[in-house]
Amino acid sequence: MKVASIQMSVVEGNKEATLQKAADSIEKCTDADLVILPEIWNIGFMSFDGYVKHAEAIDGPTPSLMKKLAAKMNIYLHTGSFVEEDNGQYYNTSLLVSPEGEVVGRYRKIHLFGYNSQETQILSPGQDVVVVDTPFGKIGMATCFDLRFPELFRAMVDKGAELFMVCSAWPYPRIESWIMLNRVRALENQAYLISANSAGLNGGSQFVGHSMVVDPWGTILAGAGDEEMIVKTTIDLKKTTHARKRFPGLAGRKDFLSRSSN
Repeated sequence: MKVASIQMSVVEGNKEATLQKAADSIEKCTDADLVILPEIWNIGFMSFDGYVKHAEAIDGPTPSLMKKLAAKMNIYLHTGSFVEEDNGQYYNTSLLVSPEGEVVGRYRKIHLFGYNSQETQILSPGQDVVVVDTPFGKIGMATCFDLRFPELFRAMVDKGAELFMVCSAWPYPRIESWIMLNRVRALENQAYLISANSAGLNGGSQFVGHSMVVDPWGTILAGAGDEEMIVKTTIDLKKTTHARKRFPGLAGRKDFLSRSSN
């Protein structure tokens, strides 16, 4: 299974140009089976003044373009996220689109970020843990700040997740946290993790980049620096099963700990 993570920057103040930039990058992933984009890449995560103005329905310009490209490229496409408007509420929403151009998964970011951010003031948190069954295996979806909450990833494992896909807009100076959390979430859940982080500047903030593909042992198989690039590698989801059988760490979980948090 060939995967590609598109690490890109926003064209500040120009949504149309940014959409075209993303389309051009996706079309460079000619040998990929699965592609992922960053968080709120179409306007930039820090463009809070544009959240409501540029919010889209599920059939808006950004998701419609992603569906078209998934079908054209015959790929599974994690759209990254965009600001979704639904019945007067706004969400940080990402989609997983099939090679037929159909939405097979929709995840609304559960853990919104409120530190030097207006996300919690503008958006509503999602409520659902999302794991999508695909021909490759079961894919769990998460977004940026979600990485700091291990219980979400365990909930995805309980739904059968073998691979996590994380779109993000993680800023400096917290680069060590970003790298560590990508690896730990993969390692502790014995699953692959693919992240697509933003690059460049937006709203005066610099993003750390360092998108990566991590295997179930916590090893980084491929990764980027802090500039725009496409990270490509090959993974085999059968190795998730192999890792869990070879070292059955997850089998040691205690159910009463999960129950005590309910």
